[in-house]
Formats: sequence, structure tokens, C-alpha cells
Amino acid sequence: MKVFKYTLLFFLCSFISGSLSAQMFSDPTHWSFEAKKISGDKYNIIIHLAIDTPWHVYSQHPGGDGSLLIPAFKFSKNSHLKLVGKLKEEGKIVDENIEEVGGLVHYLGNKVTYTQEAIIDNNTKLKGTYFYQTCRSKNPALCLNPKTVPFTLEVKDAGGKADTTAQVTKEDSNINTAVALTGTDTNNKANITPTADKKAIGADEKPKAGSKSLWWLFLASLAGGILAVLTPCVYSMIPITVSFFTKRSKTRAEGIRHAIQYSLSIVIIFTVLGILISAFFGANALNTLSTNWIANLFFFLVFVVFGISFLGAFEITLPSSWTNKTDSKAGMSSFGGIFFMALTLVIVSFSCTGPIVGPLLVLAGKGGIAGPALGMFGFSVGLALPFALFAVFPGMLNKMASSGGWLNQVKVVLGFIELMLALKFLSNADLAQGWRLLDREIFIAIWVVLAILLGFYLMGKFKMSHDDAAPKNIYGQEYVSIFKLFLAIICFSFAVYLVPGMWGAPLNAVSAFVPPLGTQDFILNTKGNESSSSSNASKVAPGDMPIEPLRYVNELKIYEPPVVKNMGLVTYYDYKEALAASKKLKKPIMLDFTGINCVNCRKMESQVWSKPEVTKRLKEDFIVASLYCDMNRIELPKEEQYFSKDLNSQVTTLGNRNSDLQASKFGSNAQPYYFYIDDDGVKLADEGYSYDPDVDKFVKHLDKVLAKYKETHH
Repeated sequence: MKVFKYTLLFFLCSFISGSLSAQMFSDPTHWSFEAKKISGDKYNIIIHLAIDTPWHVYSQHPGGDGSLLIPAFKFSKNSHLKLVGKLKEEGKIVDENIEEVGGLVHYLGNKVTYTQEAIIDNNTKLKGTYFYQTCRSKNPALCLNPKTVPFTLEVKDAGGKADTTAQVTKEDSNINTAVALTGTDTNNKANITPTADKKAIGADEKPKAGSKSLWWLFLASLAGGILAVLTPCVYSMIPITVSFFTKRSKTRAEGIRHAIQYSLSIVIIFTVLGILISAFFGANALNTLSTNWIANLFFFLVFVVFGISFLGAFEITLPSSWTNKTDSKAGMSSFGGIFFMALTLVIVSFSCTGPIVGPLLVLAGKGGIAGPALGMFGFSVGLALPFALFAVFPGMLNKMASSGGWLNQVKVVLGFIELMLALKFLSNADLAQGWRLLDREIFIAIWVVLAILLGFYLMGKFKMSHDDAAPKNIYGQEYVSIFKLFLAIICFSFAVYLVPGMWGAPLNAVSAFVPPLGTQDFILNTKGNESSSSSNASKVAPGDMPIEPLRYVNELKIYEPPVVKNMGLVTYYDYKEALAASKKLKKPIMLDFTGINCVNCRKMESQVWSKPEVTKRLKEDFIVASLYCDMNRIELPKEEQYFSKDLNSQVTTLGNRNSDLQASKFGSNAQPYYFYIDDDGVKLADEGYSYDPDVDKFVKHLDKVLAKYKETHH
């Protein structure tokens, strides 16, 4: 269980960042494109990127925990264009070990060149977009909000001989002799999201060996391998295989040597599998499993299929021809024969090890290029350990529990766990797309039911299709073993612990698994809600109704922090609506420039907003407007769209508009950042308040703002 828990916990990363001054950062990147003819209709589309110091972009194989964004280039459909092979990058790669984002990461600064081979059979205009995010090295480390910029390349020399002259554009030039480039990326001002306080490691420094994250990856993989031993496919093979080695060997030493060679073969097979995964798919492909909604949805379906299979509905097996071919070569005359015996075990045991290897690969992707190899190495060591151990101490085989119905019960228990974990992947996709299919109370309800069913199964109250008859005591009555009784107690206790979450309990022990509290429709917290209503109503004239948030509530309330739900704090999501509420309720406004994926915003809310002295002031003395600067899923009506000089781009989404407001009015683009205004939009403090979890400091800042408001409005 700990292995799976750790796997899912890795989807959530924790970043530490210092406070930021209110300032604007220009885009530190300079892009230029060219299409260089190789011969005939063969071209290299070359993208030159120059980055101002101390900024960088992450490599195409960034490592880390899956949260790092890499440059990507997308070409629009064109009948004259055919891309060949994968994108290549050239530049000086810096390796840095950052535990907060999953360990070893790889990035490039200064100058980077991307090359994409292509076939262009006619003069044409190539259109598309490029996506990128730049991050700042050294303290404090910041990442600009990711940007997508359109481009156009006009190819005028298709056909004929190769161009022998180098056509490299200058960093700030938009035109070269081979192609014309049009875009909107010239020194754009961009939004910034604080990320990890990354202590930079120079290019000449080696990353620390044996980082904590890689060690945890190995230990989790090792535990996964040991868990796989308890499955019927593997467990039942231990006495058969070890006995075969010891009986066929002339001496005990030879039998031990053969068994160790067999175990090493298992390790080699799985480790090579991990290396091949890295080579063919790359670390970045595995990283996307934790962030991409399609990948999460795919893994949800895989987990459900394997879970149902473990419950006994059907058996998942690889083609029998694979087993027959490997088994036919499994002679005892050489190490090659032993190797093929190990390969046969790997293939035969797939139906049991597959559901463990699958999520393990998701976890292994967090370790960069080395992750899959290290993960499979740890898994194979755990899987092979019993074969070597029983070969060295063959007398232990006599004490080994015989395989039977209890192994099927292990599979059933794993099936229930697989179904529970599958919901996390569905929840990730659901939150990313805003479907609202799996809100918090639905998620918890399913978990409660599965935990109760598992408890009843362990108590023997119902059986699955492949279960044996229950054991009987000396009186001929069925009984439950002490071990299964305690497991059932854990399951029922877990279900009871989850139940209050149906009404809004925080469930801190599993908060990393369940959806955010904002997705819950009903929370049993009457006191907080009543105090919120009364605090608003007390400021309203008799017979007049308080202004309630209306705009974007349905779309954004799922992202509300727990303090909003639990303490009845009212938040607005629209700037003009907050101004109207301020005018009517006679309160100053705290503009909370935040982000859905802003980790430091969540820290401020949980560590500062939730404190009683802070919550009281926010509820009674302020109008709170949470303006999400990364909410680009909500498109503004055409009549509300405009061009922003500060962003140097068209404002088309709610996130764009909030970012433009922060940049144009307050000269800032970092989140979280809190600014204070009155109902006319006049600033009540020259400086805002950035990320600083000092509660006393924040309280004094609120009191100072409130005093200024009372001084100027009473």
C-alpha cells in the first residue's frame, strides 16, 4: 500500500520560494527561424533561441517530477510539408539536483538551437505555434507563465540545389534571406509564477549522488517487487524453480550458483526493459503521465481493467507462443538456458506483475532518464530476492506456506486497491478538464464503499469466483484468521475515517489523493456560513440584499481553498463585481492575484489565511477578489477582448485580463500578490504583499490598509 501511496503522492510537488518584490519581468527569450535547404526537397527547419542571463528553458528530457514544461513546436497541416524524425536540440545542458521537483533536472541557457528535419516539395508558407516557459536560475527562482506564440515561415527556394550559405538569423531579426518570420514574441511581458527556491549548480558541478528522491524511487520499486512475489503467478513458482535447481545440480554450491544466475537474469531482464523505455520514449514521455489528462484517463482505464481482472472476471495473459518459444530454449547446459527460464517467468507472470509494473513506470518517470532503469532494477531485485534466498537456505522451503486459495485472496485485495487508485487518475483528468464528473464527495463515497466491501471480503462474508472454501476450526465451523481480522479492522476504520469527508472534513491523511474541497457541493459548517452572511448583512442598509458573487463562480469555485469553504469566507472572481460589492458594503478590496497551479498561493491560503486572526479580518473588514491569472479555459466575449500593451498580446481569456490588470495597474506579474484598493480603484497601499507566510506581518499589513481606508472614507 505504501508503494502505491508514494506513487500518487509524487503527483503533488512542494515548492519553496522567498518573497518577491512587485516588478515586471520582460520576456528574456529571442527567437528566430530559418528553413535551410539540404538537397532537393530536404530541409532543416532551424529554430534559434537566445536567452538572457540568468534565465533558462528546460531540456527536451527535463527529468524531475513531471511538472517541468519544455519548448514544443506545432506545425499547422500543410500538404507540402512532411516532418521527418524527432526534434533535436543543441546547447549547453546544466544538470541540477532539486529535491522539491523530483531530483535531477536538465536545462539550457544562453543559446539553444532546435532542428527539425522536413521534406518541403513546393514553395509555401509554414504556419504553426511554439510553446515555451522560461525559468530563472539562482535565488529567487521564478518561472514565467508558459506562452504559446504563432509563427509563419515563408519558403521561397523549394526545389533545385542545396543552399551552401549559412542562413542564421540574428537574435532580434524577424527576416532572413531564406524565410520570412512573423510572430508576436518581441520582448513580451509575461506572467510569473514562483517556483522552487532552486540553488543553482554550475555547469561544471556534478549533481549530488544518491539524492533522496532517487533513493526513494529505488526503495519504492524494491517494495513493489516484494509485493509482486506474493501474487499467485510468482509465489507458486518459487518452490518449483528452486527445487529444480537444487535437484538437477551435482553439488549444493552448483545449485546455489544456478539459482543466483537465475535471479540475476530476472534483474537483467527488467533493468534492460527500463533502459529501453528510456531510450525509446524518453523521460519526458513518462513525465507526461502525471500531468496530461489523456494519459491520466488512459491509466484510469488500465487500472480498472487490471483491477477487474484481479477480482477474477478474466485473466490477462501474453500470447502463449511467447512462452513456448522461451521455454523451449530453457535448457540447463549454460547460462543462456537459465536466462531463458527467467524470461519465461517474466512472461508467464505478466498478468500479476503488470498491474504493479504499470504504476511503477509512472513513478519511475520522475527520475529523469535514469528513472525507468533504476525503478525496474529495484523492482527486479525485490522479485528475484526470494529465489536466491531459498536457494541458499533450501530448508526454508519446508516452512514456506503452500500456494492455494490464499494467493487468490491476495489478488482480490490488490484488485480492490487497484480500483481505489484508479480514481486518482480519473480525478486528475477531471480537474484538468473541468468536467465535474468526480467531485470530492463522489470520490470519497466510492472509496468508502470499496473499503467496506474489502473489509467484508476479508471477513469471509462473500467470495469471488476463484476462492477456495473457507478454513474450518476443530468444531467444523468457518473462521477468520487473526491476520485477516486485523486487515478487516483497518479497512472498516479507514471507511469510518472517510465518512466525515462527505460533509467537508479535511481528511488530512489522504488529502493528497482526494479532489480539492472546492469541488464539494455541501459542507456541514453552518457556523462559518452564518457568520459570513451576518458579516456581510451587517454592513448593508435595511431592506437591501448583499451582493453575492455571480460571475465565474460555477467555473472557479472548485478551486476555492479550504479556508473559503470551511470558514464561510466570500470571494469574488471578477474585478468589476468586487468594485460594486465594495461600493455597497463600504469595505476595502483585497485583490488576490493567484493561479490554479500556483503552489505558493495554496501555501499562503493554508498557512496564513486560515489563521483565526487573519480569517476574521478578511471576512469582516475586506472584500476578497481572487483573480486567477492562469485561467485561460474561460474565453472572454468578443466585445470584451482587446490588445494589451503591457502584455504585448491580445487579451482573449479571463486569465489574460487578470494578468493585464495586475501588470498595467500595479506593475507586477508575480503570484501570489495582494493589492488593496477602494471602491473607485484607488490604491490604499503603495506596495502590495507578496509570498511571505509570516502571520503577524500579514495581520499588521491588513490593519495598516484598513486604517488608511477608514482615514480616507470616513
